[in-house]
Amino acid sequence: MDKSPDAFRTISEVAEDLDLPQHVLRFWETRFTQIKPMKRGGGRRYYRPQDVELIKGIRHMLYDQGYTIKGVQKLLRENGNHFLVAIGNGDMAAVEAIAQRRQAEQVPLTAAAQPRSDEDALVGQPKVKPSRRFFGLGKNDEEGPVQPDSSKLSRDNRALLQEALFDLLECKRLLDQVR
Repeated sequence: MDKSPDAFRTISEVAEDLDLPQHVLRFWETRFTQIKPMKRGGGRRYYRPQDVELIKGIRHMLYDQGYTIKGVQKLLRENGNHFLVAIGNGDMAAVEAIAQRRQAEQVPLTAAAQPRSDEDALVGQPKVKPSRRFFGLGKNDEEGPVQPDSSKLSRDNRALLQEALFDLLECKRLLDQVR
């Protein structure tokens, strides 16, 4: 007997439906705060239909489109859950509608917010802030990279190392699946 489309699913049902190991679903719960299954007595997880749809979109972006976890997190931050749900369902009309709405919501700079000098401008566009991704380059000294003889890591370097660790664990998981 099949469940109703509105019924909650256990982690084993979701894992089987989406062809994912259960530990991957648990890991994704730590990486994507948008996935929030209900937990009942004994820690049993029950996924709502919207959770399953979101996981389907995340799975599609990670496995089929080759995105990284950080890339999917950025998509979720910028476009919201509905965007990934639409992608997971293959609803390209909804994806386009969300993208167009997002583009329309972007407000152009007012005259007061325009850059004041030529070195602050990049062909009439606001200058892009330096990326925090490259070990603190472009920051002031107390936030920048730690000297080689120092025995501590900056907060940014620790975060980058933790991201690298999670990426390596995900690579290991993928390699273990292939073996």
